[in-house]
Parts: sequence; structure tokens; C-alpha cells
Amino acid sequence: MSTEEFKVAGDDVVSFIKRVIKEGNARRISIKNEEGKTLIEFPVTVGAVGALIAPLLAAAGAIAALVAKCTIVVEKRD
Repeated sequence: MSTEEFKVAGDDVVSFIKRVIKEGNARRISIKNEEGKTLIEFPVTVGAVGALIAPLLAAAGAIAALVAKCTIVVEKRD
């Protein structure tokens, strides 16, 4: 398993997460603030679609509205 970190502007968080989920190899996604504190962390299950992902994206969008910049940590399957 590998982990990648991406610095993302607050207003780009939801589109970035959608792109990561579409790629299909992410296991877990975390959003951290500028101080490195984890704000939200959620698993990405295989086959998760629409209704399952929508609440997570809504939560990510709400958090993104509170921060100017954040780090998204993507745990990927090898």
C-alpha cells in the first residue's frame, strides 16, 4: 500500500476527490488542515457510487469552505 499527499486549494477539494475516486485505486482519503490536523477521513470502497459517495463529498465540501488550503492524503492499493 502506498500513500500520496496533495496540496489543494479549498475550492478544488471536491473535484479533486471525485477524480481520485474515479481512478479507482484509492482505499482511504483524508483531508488535513494547514497545521496537519486530520479534519475528515473516509474509506473508499470498491464499487462505491453515487448515493454512497454523495454524503462524503458534501462533508468534504463543507470542510473545504472552512479552509483556504488543505492537504489530501490518498492511501492507494498497490
